[in-house]
Amino acid sequence: MTQNSDGFTQLWPTLFLQRQLPSADIANQALRQFLMMQDDSQAQLTTDYRQQNLFEQTHPALQWLHQCINKTIADYLSRSGVSVSIQWQLQGWANINRQGDYHGLHNHPHSYLSGTYYVDMPEQPLSARQRDDLNPGDISFFDPRPQANMSAIAGDPQIDPEHRVTPAAGLLLLWPSFVHHAVHPNFAEQPRVSISFNVVLRRSETLLPDQ
Repeated sequence: MTQNSDGFTQLWPTLFLQRQLPSADIANQALRQFLMMQDDSQAQLTTDYRQQNLFEQTHPALQWLHQCINKTIADYLSRSGVSVSIQWQLQGWANINRQGDYHGLHNHPHSYLSGTYYVDMPEQPLSARQRDDLNPGDISFFDPRPQANMSAIAGDPQIDPEHRVTPAAGLLLLWPSFVHHAVHPNFAEQPRVSISFNVVLRRSETLLPDQ
């Protein structure tokens, strides 16, 4: 919470991070090859996310991504103003979205932060008969305050109910796990490949707020 000298206070912020990882091209080629091999051997690779943790693998590209995510989490916590020492564990899984695949509205219980790293984002085809309100391949995040936009005034930045991102390969997103989000259908013939993850805090008495 930030209180200004003029009496205004910014309450209940939701911090969102969007970062393009540098020099990701080579790592993404290796990651895509590895993930597609995993997908060939596991019929429900994407939906069985609870049964896997990609970051337990020793693949060099995954280890590189693990380090990048940990650095990003540290930056996020610093920007959040968190002053206590925090330890966490990453739980990651593959998303192989073929033509027509999507993820419905959901959030990520039992974790502190969640994120996605984009390995391969095929160009989405356009059709003259396509509805103009479709957003193929995008990911949408929604205001966590229930019905906050019911008294909307045009131009008020506090009431836009949706934040939509068009990902590109090499993009890393990080957000609070309670935020509801949805992934729009992939219209391309090529798979849309990404790695999602949860940041699970290791229990410590220093994390408990004062009562």
